[in-house]
Amino acid sequence: MLVFVRDNNVDQALRALKKKMQRDGIFREVKLRRHFEKPSERRARERSEAIRRSRKLMRKRLEREGY
Repeated sequence: MLVFVRDNNVDQALRALKKKMQRDGIFREVKLRRHFEKPSERRARERSEAIRRSRKLMRKRLEREGY
């Protein structure tokens, strides 16, 4: 990951780096890897996340298209 510091503005570069890391999901992955997660727990978590994503997508589609 690469962020350029312009005009010695480190704060702005740090903010851009954090935004890129957030978008890539690095913070989330670090949080998940702090403790061991059993494979069954991982499957259950991923399944629930997929359900949550699909419900959110359906809600947005209903707002946009009306069906």
